[in-house]
Amino acid sequence: RRGFHCVSQDGVSHRTPATNGNDSKKFKGEDKMDGAPSRVLHIRKLPGEVTETEVIALGLPFGKVTNILMLKGKNQAFLELATEEAAITMVNYYSAVTPHLRNQPIYIQYSNHKELKTDNTLNQRAQAVLQAVTAVQTANTPLSGTTVSESAVTPAQSPVLRIIIDNMYYPVTLDVLHQIFSKFGAVLKIITFTKNNQFQALLQYGDPVNAQQAKLALDGQNIYNACCTLRIDFSKLVNLNVKYNNDKSRDYTRPDLPSGDGQPALDPAIAAAFAKETSLLAVPGALSPLAIPNAAAAAAAAAAGRVGMPGVSAGGNTVLLVSNLNEEMVTPQSLFTLFGVYGDVQRVKILYNKKDSALIQMADGNQSQLAMNHLNGQKMYGKIIRVTLSKHQTVQLPREGLDDQGLTKDFGNSPLHRFKKPGSKNFQNIFPPSATLHLSNIPPSVAEEDLRTLFANTGGTVKAFKFFQDHKMALLQMATVEEAIQALIDLHNYNLGENHHLRVSFSKSTI
Repeated sequence: RRGFHCVSQDGVSHRTPATNGNDSKKFKGEDKMDGAPSRVLHIRKLPGEVTETEVIALGLPFGKVTNILMLKGKNQAFLELATEEAAITMVNYYSAVTPHLRNQPIYIQYSNHKELKTDNTLNQRAQAVLQAVTAVQTANTPLSGTTVSESAVTPAQSPVLRIIIDNMYYPVTLDVLHQIFSKFGAVLKIITFTKNNQFQALLQYGDPVNAQQAKLALDGQNIYNACCTLRIDFSKLVNLNVKYNNDKSRDYTRPDLPSGDGQPALDPAIAAAFAKETSLLAVPGALSPLAIPNAAAAAAAAAAGRVGMPGVSAGGNTVLLVSNLNEEMVTPQSLFTLFGVYGDVQRVKILYNKKDSALIQMADGNQSQLAMNHLNGQKMYGKIIRVTLSKHQTVQLPREGLDDQGLTKDFGNSPLHRFKKPGSKNFQNIFPPSATLHLSNIPPSVAEEDLRTLFANTGGTVKAFKFFQDHKMALLQMATVEEAIQALIDLHNYNLGENHHLRVSFSKSTI
């Protein structure tokens, strides 16, 4: 590593030569994931006064820490874990959740070293800390036979649950989770995130017993009728480190935490309104299923911020910034159609002096989140688009009588919104972009051949086609996801005659 100072087993300090000259590039945060996995991790950008104990603590939730070398002058450290598997889990976790020490972001990557050879006399302090920590750890670990089990804590003892929500047709907010899980004990912290296109959460109780009870009672239950199924496991983590209190993460023991960048802190009045609304989810009797009868589904949707409640914004930014667009091809209408798969687009503005970027205003924060999760990194007109939350609260329309070349369009009253009706079937058919498209509203006179020709004309290849029994709906598979996105943009709402406009969405099925 750029000639850092290292001590070999024989106690002779020597400089390791810089490896293959590309390390200067590795020292930028964005390369933290490269390099082959190793049980030794290289940690950079540490705050000056950080201690060994704090660095070791980063690794503890993932497994046994076997060695540490602090390079004080460089604000770096090497941390060795007992197994490569533990190190991989740790790197993967911290690539999704930026680790902080003393409120400063730090960077973790695999080291080129496969193990740390440190001279004990020079590293005594670190060794002492390690021994103390290991002793505490071992005391909490049941002995399997006579050998101490490898992982820091056997999963069943963790007070932290990992929650995955399947069939998420209604958004599930952090407040909804708090409401449900509080029935089993005090919830201290919750972190929510999206991984592999799935909403997940980590939730920490004060006591592992509560976690055990909640898991037994809630695993496999539905939050709302016929949707939002809870899948619950114990987490390997024993403690959650929450930096910000906002709609993604909350530490209920520390109401003083900042809300983080660009995240409005939850105004107490709004929080109270949410609490009142979410109590619609009150679970009758701890063990009865969480299913809510259909009549209440609309109310549940409102509680989850899907339907605007008077005086309560649905939390989160409603405006998205989309960049790296193909400026020759893109129009407000094409963005309206694609983003309309994930929510009701209100306004679109292609930026006048940066036409490869656009602002898109959705009906609420959940819709903008869904659209961002599903469309960031997808290809539109041959370019990989980037979707992020914008700092703008609304998209401004041009002043009366001002022509901005049709770059801004107001879709507020569009008849094409898919999610206007609470509890509409469309909520249940929100899927990531896929090569297979679901077609509906097909008139009787239109045959398979017509549809194949129509879709082939969008510039792609139709691989497969299948009518549903009643011929009003069909599945049609394009060669690639990109081709399917193009076909959806071109043909959603296409007039097939007999007053039938074709409806196109992404499908989770394959043919």
